[in-house]
Formats: sequence, C-alpha cells, structure tokens
Amino acid sequence: MIQITLTNTGKRYNREWIFRHCNTVFSSGKAYAITGNNGSGKSTLLQVIAGAILQSEGSILYEEIHNGKSITIEEPYARLSIAAPYLDLIEEMTGREMLAFHTVFKPLVLPIEEVLSKVGLIKAADKQIRYYSSGMKQRLKLAQAFFSDTPVLLLDEPTTNLDAEGIELYQQLIKQYQAERLLIVSSNNPEEYGFCGEMIRMESFK
Repeated sequence: MIQITLTNTGKRYNREWIFRHCNTVFSSGKAYAITGNNGSGKSTLLQVIAGAILQSEGSILYEEIHNGKSITIEEPYARLSIAAPYLDLIEEMTGREMLAFHTVFKPLVLPIEEVLSKVGLIKAADKQIRYYSSGMKQRLKLAQAFFSDTPVLLLDEPTTNLDAEGIELYQQLIKQYQAERLLIVSSNNPEEYGFCGEMIRMESFK
C-alpha cells in the first residue's frame, strides 16, 4: 500500500500564500477530489504532491506500507503518473513514438497498440502529435497516465478539451483502471470527480 502524508504543508509565490497548513493523508485504494474556486490552488497542490514543484513549508512523506511497517520511498516519481493540461507532449513524435519513449521511464500495463486502441488513437498512431486536435492530445495524456504501471494516479482537470465521447472514455478508464490505486483528481467539475469518496476543499487551507 502506498501512503502520502502532508504535514503542515504550504506553498507560496513571493509573499502570497497559495495554501497553508495542509495536513492530509492519502492512501491506496481510495479516490480523492481536490476542489475549490478558480485560483484557489488546486493545481498547485497537485503539483506539490507530484513533486513537480517544492513546497515552501511543511513536509511530504511517501511511504510503502507492508504488514504494518512503513518504508520511505526515496524516488516517488517512479510510483506516480499524472495527466494535466499544462504538461506538454513532444509534438515532433508520433503517438506511437511518444508512448514508446514514455516506457523508458515507466512501463505500461498493456502493449502500445492496445493502449492506442483503447483511447481511440490507433488510426492516428503514426501521425505527428503536432497534427493532433486538442482532444486527441488529451486522450494521449490520459493514456500515458492511466496505462502506466504506477500505484498513484494524479489527474488535473482530466476532461479538458474532450467531447462527450471523450468524457465517456474517461469514465470508462476510471472504472477499469483506477480500483487499487491511490487516485487524486483536481477539478471543479463533478463529471470528473463524482466517484471520489474523499473531498479536499482548498478553502480549508487558507
């Protein structure tokens, strides 16, 4: 079991605190939603949890729990995958090449062909990503996140740029590939987080 513990964690830019005094424990097998008004710090908190940016105060502890004993995880990035609007794809690559490159860092749970098929991109597998629509790019980001062999899945506004069919795909991916993982969704849209059992409101950390 993976556990992520935030203790008195906060982040500020210059003199402005985005959030402070965040004391939260995230555990495997549970789905959490980070909600709040626009600009409340949802994405910032998710990036701090991912280790993409450093907190300004407090601590984050990543642990693996076995038989009641905890082992500190020294390289948490290898245990988590993330999909977010602000993460760039390598647009000179094709979809197939992008996933193959991704496997250098994190293995996939299915063959690349099958992954592309499941997210509706098999016909565009050999097209450069620069020619993908915004919705196709989002599908590829979701593919990288959902099909990475990682126990932690982080999603920031996961249906961004998706049409009704894409939103349905997202919901299917949640049902099929989320169950045993630690899932955290940053969103204001109930379609993206309605299944989450735990709610974290950014207004609590101001």
